[in-house]
Amino acid sequence: MKVGVLALQGDVSEHISMLVSTLDDMGISGSAFELRKPEQLGTIDALLIPGGESTAISKQMKRSGLWDAIISFAENDAPIMGTCAGCILLAREVFGDEGLEGEETLALMDITVKRNAFGRQRESFERPLSIKNVDGEFPGIFIRAPAITKIGKGIEILAEIPESIVMVRQNNIMALTFHPELAGDNRVHRHFLEMV
Repeated sequence: MKVGVLALQGDVSEHISMLVSTLDDMGISGSAFELRKPEQLGTIDALLIPGGESTAISKQMKRSGLWDAIISFAENDAPIMGTCAGCILLAREVFGDEGLEGEETLALMDITVKRNAFGRQRESFERPLSIKNVDGEFPGIFIRAPAITKIGKGIEILAEIPESIVMVRQNNIMALTFHPELAGDNRVHRHFLEMV
């Protein structure tokens, strides 16, 4: 199994380390690597879009040709997981402090996301989460986190907190507003790899 981690910005190395150890724990022969070029999408079984700054990531995706390539990859029912900024990029609609934003997204999921929904860096927090199909509580780490404020048809809620929905799935695409790669717990990555 080969998993590409979009390596334009964000927690790339942390996700790769978590994926490699999870593959090992699952007894699956495979690898995880930094993905930077459109042609690399033809060599992988799954794609992970990490956190970072969604506007910067989207600009680099368009410059590199990855934008259209990722949309085509998704249309072939390939598994994709987006965390934090990755969740924003997967959403159909994005709101900011000023209301609906004009930022173009991949629009691969029928969800609406509010960026920085819980405030800035100093308002980051940790919250135990109950995630569907994951046994026990999972340590949810929220850093300048977005919130999923609205979902469309075909969206399955996997986790929520009193303030908002924080993890969803639509077919083979999963979006999270938190950072599982920082939790020291591989159960979310395991759930993702089980989609392959």
